[in-house]
Formats: sequence, structure tokens, C-alpha cells
Amino acid sequence: MRQDAPRLPALTEAECSFIDHYLALVDLMARVNPARSAGHTYPSLRAAQSLPGVARALLDALELMWDRGEREIHVSTLTQALRALDGERRAGRVTIPS
Repeated sequence: MRQDAPRLPALTEAECSFIDHYLALVDLMARVNPARSAGHTYPSLRAAQSLPGVARALLDALELMWDRGEREIHVSTLTQALRALDGERRAGRVTIPS
């Protein structure tokens, strides 16, 4: 691990699943993003086909959190986890470049 890399905080199993599936959706949306495409339809098609399953997994993670009584999303902790997992760079690929 790099010295300057943020550390992954302690998370519940449901929070881990939430973060993992959220980032999976971000990665898929980046692959669908026409502004960042290499000009081929097939990779976007494959990513779009995967979206419903990953979205369902994200919903399942959030429902599990709710069922366990986790009524709050700990923003600072989950933001730290997103940073540790390169979430800022990954989410940036969903935007339209300048």
C-alpha cells in the first residue's frame, strides 16, 4: 500500500456491499458514457446489460442495512472508503470531459 493512500475504514458487511455495488455501477456508467467512448457500441451495450443486476445488488445491500436497523449512512466513513477505493477518479469517468 502506498504511504499516501487513504486507509479503508472499518465497515459493516452491508456497508461494504453498498460501497462495492455503488462503485460497480459507477464503473458501468463510465463504460456506457458516450463522451468517453472509443467509438464502439458493443462495450457500451455489455455495460448497459449489466446495469440492472448491479443496481439490484445495490438495492439489496441498502435493504439489508435497513433490515439490520442501520438508519443512517455514515457519510464521512463511507466517503473515506470511496477515497480509499479510488472513487473520485472512477466517478470522474462518468462526467463529460471539458
